[in-house]
Order: sequence, then structure tokens, then C-alpha cells
Amino acid sequence: MGLIILLFSLGLILLALEVVVPGGILGIAGGILLFVGCVLSFANHSISYGFIALTITAVAAFTLFYVQFKVLPKTSIGKRYFLKSEITASSSKFKNELAELIGKNAIASTILSPSGYIAIGNKQYEAVSESGLIPKDTPLLVTSATPFQLTVKIKN
Repeated sequence: MGLIILLFSLGLILLALEVVVPGGILGIAGGILLFVGCVLSFANHSISYGFIALTITAVAAFTLFYVQFKVLPKTSIGKRYFLKSEITASSSKFKNELAELIGKNAIASTILSPSGYIAIGNKQYEAVSESGLIPKDTPLLVTSATPFQLTVKIKN
């Protein structure tokens, strides 16, 4: 009986530590310890002890998760571990120019196979070809733009 209680205790401690140590390893290990504790309860004792252990495990795990995700974020300690805001910025150097670049003429500064660099005016941009390999110095047309790249095709 002492081994089963030890497994349950260690399993719950590892599940609790999962909140502050990311990666999932502690949570998986804690879940395995709880599972082994339940199996040992069924194997070494009666079925009723096994179901009692299973019920206690479920209630304890639910209570632990409730405290971790509903109560802890509101405490001063929990506020250090949980994010309160999100990053809404773009990594694009041409975010404000997106609408202006679509439909513009460009020249392939490098071979696009299918990605490379293009020149629009005197500025360089990273782009990807719609149709695969495009040789250097080929006239292009910008067909679409995302915060991460431009899409181009050979100008007809």
C-alpha cells in the first residue's frame, strides 16, 4: 500500500511541476506513475480498492488542473508564469507596402528556384516563383504578398 501511495504522490507532484517546467516530460512521467499506481491497486488489492484509487486519481488530477489553470494565474506567483498578452506585430519589413507591391513590375536579382531575390525599383525583396525556376534578370510581376514573402510570375 505504501508503494501505491508513493506512486500517486510522485505522479501528482510531477503533474504540478509541469506548469513551471515546459516540455511535457514531467506531465507524461506523472501520468505514467498515476496509471501504474492504479494498476497496482487493482492487482494487489480488490477491484473495489482499484476503483477507489482510480476515483481518487481522477478527482485529484482534476482538482490539480483546476488550481493550476484557474486559481494559480490570479496569484502573484502565478502571474510570473502565465502570459497575459500576445504579440501582434509582423516580421515583415514591408508590412505597410503590401497593397502597393501587388501588381508591380520587378526584375529577378537572383535565380528564383523557386525562391530568391527580386528588385522593385531600388529595393530588394525575397520572393517565390509561381512557376518554378526563373533565371536572373527576368522581368516579373508581383501577384501576391504575405508578411513573409512576395509571390511573382514571369511578366508576359
